[in-house]
Amino acid sequence: MDKIDYKKTCKELYAPGYEPSLIKVPAMNFIMVNGCGNPNEEDGEYPKAVALLYALSYTVKMGSKSGSFGTGKDIFPDYVVPPLEGLWWMRDENDFDFTKKERFCWISMIRLPEFITEEIFQQAKQEVKKKKLDLDLDKARFEMFEEGLCVHCMHSGPYDSEPATVAKIGRYIIDNGLVNDFEGNIFSPSGRKHHEIYLSDPRKVKPEAMRTILRHPVRYK
Repeated sequence: MDKIDYKKTCKELYAPGYEPSLIKVPAMNFIMVNGCGNPNEEDGEYPKAVALLYALSYTVKMGSKSGSFGTGKDIFPDYVVPPLEGLWWMRDENDFDFTKKERFCWISMIRLPEFITEEIFQQAKQEVKKKKLDLDLDKARFEMFEEGLCVHCMHSGPYDSEPATVAKIGRYIIDNGLVNDFEGNIFSPSGRKHHEIYLSDPRKVKPEAMRTILRHPVRYK
């Protein structure tokens, strides 16, 4: 049986065009880690959160595939670990200077298949703990997130050039009788925020060739 790859089976979520479009995003389960600060800071919160997410995601994948998680009787389908995602907002909601990266707040997250349960996630945390990795497992949580109505668009290029694509999304929202519907703040576990899905690994792809999905929650006026 072929591996489940959501980028191929859910192209409506992971392959938008380079012009904005409307989408209704269903409920999905994620591993999530909250944090604040410059994502480019070496040894900062963000790279530690990403390391934690990948350690847990691959432990969940291998344990569920081998049958060592869950009831111990079930062997779940193999799958490709979905791409890294992030919800982003500013520490000060009245200051939207995106060059001040130290003021960023974020939720870094990776999707889990629908057959992965809270129980399996907790088993994976215990398995990672046994490896004595320098990871703060208490920061990771299992959460269902239903984003709902959004406008999304593929961005091509470095992260610092995203404002041009955000502007395209803004024009689409105005032209189609919609308004942004952001919610949540530094104290909320999730909420509808500026959303990015990273389809490229910046360690392997030149900045000008990177692809990132940008998504904004919206509602009708």
